Amino acid sequence: MGCWAIGGQWRLVDLPAGWGEVDDAESIRAIHYALDHGITFFDTAANYGAGHSEHILGKALAGRRDQAVISTKFGFKVDEAAKRVTRHERDEDVIKNVRAECEASLRRLNTDVIDLYWLHVWDYPLEHAPAVRDELEGLVRQGKIRCYGWSTDSVDAARVFAEGEHCVAVQHDLNVVMDAPDMLALCQAANLASVNRSPLARGALTGKYTKDTVFAANDVRSEPWSMETFFAPTLEHLEVLRDILTSGGRTLAQGALAWIWARSERTIPIPGIRTVAQAADNTEAMRFGPLDAAQMRQIDELLGRHVSTD
Repeated sequence: MGCWAIGGQWRLVDLPAGWGEVDDAESIRAIHYALDHGITFFDTAANYGAGHSEHILGKALAGRRDQAVISTKFGFKVDEAAKRVTRHERDEDVIKNVRAECEASLRRLNTDVIDLYWLHVWDYPLEHAPAVRDELEGLVRQGKIRCYGWSTDSVDAARVFAEGEHCVAVQHDLNVVMDAPDMLALCQAANLASVNRSPLARGALTGKYTKDTVFAANDVRSEPWSMETFFAPTLEHLEVLRDILTSGGRTLAQGALAWIWARSERTIPIPGIRTVAQAADNTEAMRFGPLDAAQMRQIDELLGRHVSTD
């Protein structure tokens, strides 16, 4: 389960980076519903809500920590009071602050160990990445984290981290319209899990939105790049995919998750939720399971692709 949306409003430098208004009590109920119905993986970040998402997840998991795998991220300067996140002034500052940022996340999450800790700076220079990796190995030895990965769409970046003993995953964009064959090939070759952000293309694959949808100014999806990157290409193909994705009684969102599960045995989609209704839709997707091979081939043909399964 993705916990970006439950962070509420915040800004990345001067741009809106949250998903609008959020009800903390409903977020906690959604997490509890997910736990009660078989979801155990919760992905957040220090950035989300400038720490607020971690606070809410920590509250929701009180007394149930042993039932959950906590995944969170680091690499930016977080101003909790101002609800603002900025980059470090120098690339080397990311290295220097790994341990301090880990301690801050542990405090907000109200836990003594982070199960999976991600470098969140997707475009961090490769020449400095081994030093970050070494710091993370040190946190493993200290018992602060269990393993780590990089949230990036760069195959070269993921390959550098994969050389670390306790690197177990890469987090990257993946959905039925935005395939990532090269990254999935690396995951297979390097024995990494593929944790998939934007599995529903920021909501475009739910069928709730059109190209004319206007998002609130405090919603990250109001930014033009979000429409250009996620909504425009997804909505262009949605109708031709609808019958396949909704096969067997699935909702569109459930069909989109079914495609990811069929794409590779290494994929772990993390659809974001902030309501119990969204949690219910996502957990119900597990009952349907993955699409079958014939459906995957049909989707490839409709999208003009050649490869869809490992």
